[in-house]
Amino acid sequence: MWQLQFMDRAIALAEEAALAGEVPVGAVVTRNGEVIGEAHNAPRETCDPTAHAEILALRRAAHALGSDRLADCELWVTLEPCAMCAGAIVHARIDKLYYAASDPKGGAVEHGARVFEQPGCLHRPEVYSGMGEARAGEVLREFFRQRR
Repeated sequence: MWQLQFMDRAIALAEEAALAGEVPVGAVVTRNGEVIGEAHNAPRETCDPTAHAEILALRRAAHALGSDRLADCELWVTLEPCAMCAGAIVHARIDKLYYAASDPKGGAVEHGARVFEQPGCLHRPEVYSGMGEARAGEVLREFFRQRR
């Protein structure tokens, strides 16, 4: 499946984050099969608690399109988005969200706040989970294993 390349790229970005000492999460925004924004976690590097991979990738995609609305776009991310990132996905109007590994502690899509299921949610993307889960999970486990 050609779309696996986007999750592969997100995982490669997560590996770059790990090398930089950041929690290894990578994100890629696509539109019509083209990458229009990508990033990895960078809160430590930027001294910005909002510098999650998803937020940075959404910002870059919005800048590339010249619009705050990312209709017809897909987001590929290695870890279930947190509440902040899920909220940004809603406001960006992302059509489809693909994430690799679930996050029972900090995730807010299938865990925790379940942002897209709230009655006041302005937009609900299609959600697909588990693509690349084993590889993304191993990158995360290895990162935290090295820090214990």
